[in-house]
Amino acid sequence: MSATTIQPVVTDTTVDHTEDIAAIEQIIANVETAYNTNDAELMTADVTANAAVVNAVGALTVGKDALLEANRRGLAGFLKDQYVRYEVADIVFLRPDIAIAHKLARATTAEGELIDIDHAMIALYVLVKENGRWWTAARQNTLIPQAQ
Repeated sequence: MSATTIQPVVTDTTVDHTEDIAAIEQIIANVETAYNTNDAELMTADVTANAAVVNAVGALTVGKDALLEANRRGLAGFLKDQYVRYEVADIVFLRPDIAIAHKLARATTAEGELIDIDHAMIALYVLVKENGRWWTAARQNTLIPQAQ
């Protein structure tokens, strides 16, 4: 790469993304609802058939069927009495039909009261629009180290 090469800013401004933003926010809200109600089917409803998800401890799961099974195990097991609140930090449209979004997470009580003062996890979503609908193609969850 030469010294005069300028890296592009990749962001789509060719269409109004108002409805797209609402649809992506709803996908993330669905995951929050699913987590808080132990609903593996809802948690998996908005992923592509070949979606890839890396969980917060670094395990990769690929494919909707494998994700559904992992979600069933987790939500019936170690996540059963865990609750979260998600905040969409940003959504960037790389193309009219490709977006990335960051989600911040905090643990809550069953009543929704925050346990974490700071965000405990960040997730990167890669989303695609296919046949007029948004889908999660990939998600990477990363724990945020907490000050001791």
